[in-house]
Amino acid sequence: QVQLVESGGGLVQAGGSLTLSCVASGSIEGDNTMGWYRQAPGKQRELVARVTTRGSTDYGDSVKGRFAISREKNSISLQMNSLKPEDTAVYRCSLIAGGWGGDYWGQGTQVTVSS
Repeated sequence: QVQLVESGGGLVQAGGSLTLSCVASGSIEGDNTMGWYRQAPGKQRELVARVTTRGSTDYGDSVKGRFAISREKNSISLQMNSLKPEDTAVYRCSLIAGGWGGDYWGQGTQVTVSS
């Protein structure tokens, strides 16, 4: 089993910055993709950013140019700049294993952008 521990959520003014971190531990084998997804009330879950074991990245359209994801082994960081009120959501860290390895999710951390 895999556990994901998230940190860095909070309240920030519009235009400000925030950094989310996620550390994976447990039975992690082979290639995988780690990333962040978010969901606001009444909205579908959407991709924020993800990064593979090899370092390839992918971003949701709404955050391109503002957010940056980085990875060191089984730890990822999401630098969020120029935050907007529409970024307000519960952010969840994920680890998606290759093949039949399955998906793992953190408990979620709240990000609230005022104004």
